[in-house]
Amino acid sequence: MKFPKTYPLHEIASIIGCEYVGESNFPVQGMNEIHVVENGDIVFVDHPKYYEKALQSAATVVLINKNVDCPTGKALLISDDPFRDFNKLTNYFKPFQSSFISISTSAKIGEGTVIQPNTFVGNNVVIGKNCLIHSNVSIYDHTVIGDNVVIHAGTTLGADAFYYKKRETGFDQLISGGRVVIENNVGIGALCTIDKGVTGDTTIGEGTKIDNQVHVGHDTVIGKKCLIASQTGIAGCVIIEDEVTLWGQVGTTSGITIGTKAVVLGQTGVTKSIEGGKSYFGTPVEESREKLKQLANIKKIPDLIQKLK
Repeated sequence: MKFPKTYPLHEIASIIGCEYVGESNFPVQGMNEIHVVENGDIVFVDHPKYYEKALQSAATVVLINKNVDCPTGKALLISDDPFRDFNKLTNYFKPFQSSFISISTSAKIGEGTVIQPNTFVGNNVVIGKNCLIHSNVSIYDHTVIGDNVVIHAGTTLGADAFYYKKRETGFDQLISGGRVVIENNVGIGALCTIDKGVTGDTTIGEGTKIDNQVHVGHDTVIGKKCLIASQTGIAGCVIIEDEVTLWGQVGTTSGITIGTKAVVLGQTGVTKSIEGGKSYFGTPVEESREKLKQLANIKKIPDLIQKLK
């Protein structure tokens, strides 16, 4: 998430009430999670396991809960609770805006687009040309939709990421300040849920078709011309490359990559990254041919036991 302008380090520190290490006018341009950080961004880290990764990342400002040596060319924000203060920054730079009408006056809607009754279009939404948005669709703030997109009834674009920190008092949510981006010629079925990124974009690539009752987690990037069948659940931060097919009730773990033209058969649990150009099945996931051989061999076990008697 980029800020509307470049801010000096001391001003960012004052927003969250913390100390800083570095030049007071050190430039700060945005904030992002570690997998999408760029030069000028703030990244937060609150666990020793990830200190070094954050300090050596592309981020030039590290929001951290320990006094450490500041890497050359970077700055530090020293906080007793980086998770809390990262949320403060999200609320400051992208606060929630309530809406009192079904289609926001700040939304931009292209020529030829049809929006059926009882659909909600939030603040600063952009919808391209010749789209068809069916009834009872909810399109949250800042969502971007391309041309020739069809979205069926009951779908929600832009709900918060399922991202929590466990505390003694319960679970604190990491506030989502990202977007959903739907590219041209995408089809989305009924009752789908596509969560926005925490700081970046959840993206559905051009020409991809999504069946009914599919969930896509935060910051996931789905490539072009993919087919995703009903009741599939895709976790956060997944990369699905072009022309992938996921059949019904596939589930994935977070942070994996599914390669170009991979085919994942129904009810498979994709527990790790998989190469493209192959067919997969089972939980844990394996190449389908090998998995089906294993299942066939299991059926032979009773006969083998009988022969040994």
